Amino acid sequence: MAVRIFNQYVPLRMLMLAGIDFVLLVLAALAGSLASYGGDIILLLNDYPYLLLQAWVFSIVMFLGLFSTGLYQARLQLRTVGYLIRIAVSLMLGTFFLAVLFYIAEPLYMGRGMLAASTALASFFLCGSRIIFIRAVGDDFFRRRVVVFGAGRRALELADARMRRDMGGIRILGFIEWPGAPTRIESSKLIDIGGRRLVDVLRAHQVDELVVAIDDRRRALPMEQLLQCRLAGFRVVDILPFMEREMGKVRINLLYPSWFIFSDGFSQGSLRRAARRTFDVLASIGLLVLTAPLILVAAAAIWLESRGPVLFRQLRVGLDGHAFLLLKFRSMVPNAESITGACWAEENDPRITRVGRVVRKFRIDELPQIFNVLKGEMSFVGPRPERPEFVDELGRKIPFYLERHSVKPGITGWAQLRYPYGATEEDAMEKLQYDLYYVKNQSLLFDFLILLQTAEVVLWGRGVR
Repeated sequence: MAVRIFNQYVPLRMLMLAGIDFVLLVLAALAGSLASYGGDIILLLNDYPYLLLQAWVFSIVMFLGLFSTGLYQARLQLRTVGYLIRIAVSLMLGTFFLAVLFYIAEPLYMGRGMLAASTALASFFLCGSRIIFIRAVGDDFFRRRVVVFGAGRRALELADARMRRDMGGIRILGFIEWPGAPTRIESSKLIDIGGRRLVDVLRAHQVDELVVAIDDRRRALPMEQLLQCRLAGFRVVDILPFMEREMGKVRINLLYPSWFIFSDGFSQGSLRRAARRTFDVLASIGLLVLTAPLILVAAAAIWLESRGPVLFRQLRVGLDGHAFLLLKFRSMVPNAESITGACWAEENDPRITRVGRVVRKFRIDELPQIFNVLKGEMSFVGPRPERPEFVDELGRKIPFYLERHSVKPGITGWAQLRYPYGATEEDAMEKLQYDLYYVKNQSLLFDFLILLQTAEVVLWGRGVR
């Protein structure tokens, strides 16, 4: 089951786990304060309001650390040790940011003893709860029981996506054939309704959701039976919004033009744009202050290794198709494209310098784009801007490709989190599906969540070339 929060679908399993972790963080902070007071409950009660505020600050910062390392991603598949390592990294990140926060806001200072005790207890509590949760909650726990109405091409797409574990939150019980339509689902997965009403079939299988995946929508749907299912309390949903919700992307091969017109989302009001611009400016200034030393070190290293321009300027396509000059730290030899021309970077690309490999691995080469954001050419979050040569080619070959330019491009984005570096037309098609999902569902909260999860990409170096 998934719960919709601020236009985002959150699996109930992840929501429950996050709630448990937050409660444990609060308990760890309160227990840590008790330990730092030497067990003197009277003295602790005198300072209780102040300590409670500190406990909330500690819990929120540490929770954001857990979130930023991807521990609440439903698709994350790790061994127990992998989860424990991420918890340790999260707590280290949280401790660092708490130290910065205490320096800025001294009244919130917890004291080294209380911080150390709270962090140690949080580590023990979180690791213990994660191990228990993994062992106690099986794969089928919280999965929605789904029946698919249809057994053709669209139904096969859904079955294939489930086999790839792209939709880990559901369990497909079976497929119901559409009379007279070709069947592409193997017979063992078909449900024989045997003349029964559709609503009776759903009741017999204890179904949570019915997905309508009919190939030929021009044929009359059994509206009376679907209405009976809806009135009986079963959720009935079309395959396109279902796969959008479950996969976090818009399936282009299932898309029809009127979807852009009639579906929810795509809000671009003036108030939203003003709030987004304010967020971009404040976030850019904050990041620039935090990374200024790193920017200076990177610039010096690039210049010392291969004399040439430190910054690399490249024409990219932005909002409404307007071109602008993107700024990056140079990570390749000077004039790298003088021979090859415009091309995607390859794995182990020989044009990349030794310093370039380091700045690419940790996304340091993207930091100069802060100035593009301050100039208003980019946002902090959005689809990655592509080169005009690639845009012209992909716009001709991939349907709806140019619709990604209805928002400003970003330094990071939803597609960068969900899909590795792309260097083919097939990769561009796949990333476009995530970009369209972002364009449809964008919000300040969504942007903030993407920024937090970008830390996971940087720390684990995913999708680097």
